[in-house]
Amino acid sequence: MKYIGQSDYRHHSTPRIGVLLTNLGTPEAPTAKALKPYLKQFLWDPRVVEVPRPIWWLILNGIILNTRPKRSAEAYKEVWSERGSPLLAHLEDQVAGVSAQLEARFGNRFIVRGAMRYGSPAISTVLTEMFDAGMEQLVVLPLYPQYGGPTTGSTFDEVSAELTRRRWLPSFRFVSAYHDDPRYIRAMADSINAHWAEHGRADKLLLSYHGMPQRYLIEGDPYHCQCYKTSRLIGEALQLTEDQMMTTFQSRFGREEWLQPYTDETLKALPNEGVTSVQVVCPGFSADCLETIEEIGMENRDYFLEAGGTRYEYIPCLNAEPGHVAALTDLLADQMQGWLTNEYDPAMSDRLARNLGAPH
Repeated sequence: MKYIGQSDYRHHSTPRIGVLLTNLGTPEAPTAKALKPYLKQFLWDPRVVEVPRPIWWLILNGIILNTRPKRSAEAYKEVWSERGSPLLAHLEDQVAGVSAQLEARFGNRFIVRGAMRYGSPAISTVLTEMFDAGMEQLVVLPLYPQYGGPTTGSTFDEVSAELTRRRWLPSFRFVSAYHDDPRYIRAMADSINAHWAEHGRADKLLLSYHGMPQRYLIEGDPYHCQCYKTSRLIGEALQLTEDQMMTTFQSRFGREEWLQPYTDETLKALPNEGVTSVQVVCPGFSADCLETIEEIGMENRDYFLEAGGTRYEYIPCLNAEPGHVAALTDLLADQMQGWLTNEYDPAMSDRLARNLGAPH
């Protein structure tokens, strides 16, 4: 293996702390042509679909990639904005907010960037830019509050794969979950309370999380348990009873059994149970995207209203709201304990390197 170095590393430069925020990914355009390579990269990841590769290759390339891109493109057209993909736009805003807060608190020591696990900007590309800018310490925060193998685990795989190609490695920290972090819970509760202050309360609050095959839970993935803990803590912060809230799971894919109860089936059934007004929030998503804007905000709203419901409201994700950005910044500062107080003498490092023959 030929290892990669840092093309513009300078011994006299002050070490900088890299902060990488990541999310799942997005196509470059809401078209079938753009969706096909994006879906291929996403669905070929063995963390996402745990099916023997030869069998899955035939299904993916013979069926799914010939039918799903067109359908997905139509859905993406519903949520595309002037800034393009909503998930990418929110990530850019989150990066800007965290960068500003870190600089205000600790000075200009940080390289804060955002990347997508699938699609662009790719993790490998962004890490290369960070190394070239002088990064010597790295903390990675996947923006999934609850750990999941197909999300957080896959992100770790990709970061690790990039680092294995490098001659020099930074000090490295990785946030695997923050599902019960009090600052995140408070930000969620504050957002819901703000919605209630403006619109009032509905009969029931649904907390909808992205789904996952039931088999992953049985085989040891903690995602399901962490989702329920998040819901419990949010309910306690809002002083809700068990009858006033409910946890559900959305976005099923394929034929096998997924985590239940399903969001769509629940919303279809609630009016017959006397629940005619609901508010839905998605605590497993750090930013609004196709699965929240289109699936929850549009598709599931129609299911509920067609079943006899009279009032349906989607409470947006935290996105780059100040309370969310502050919570993420606090979480990152905790991870950087020991890095923020170290003193460094760039002149001394430069002299030592030059004595050994390093270029100026």
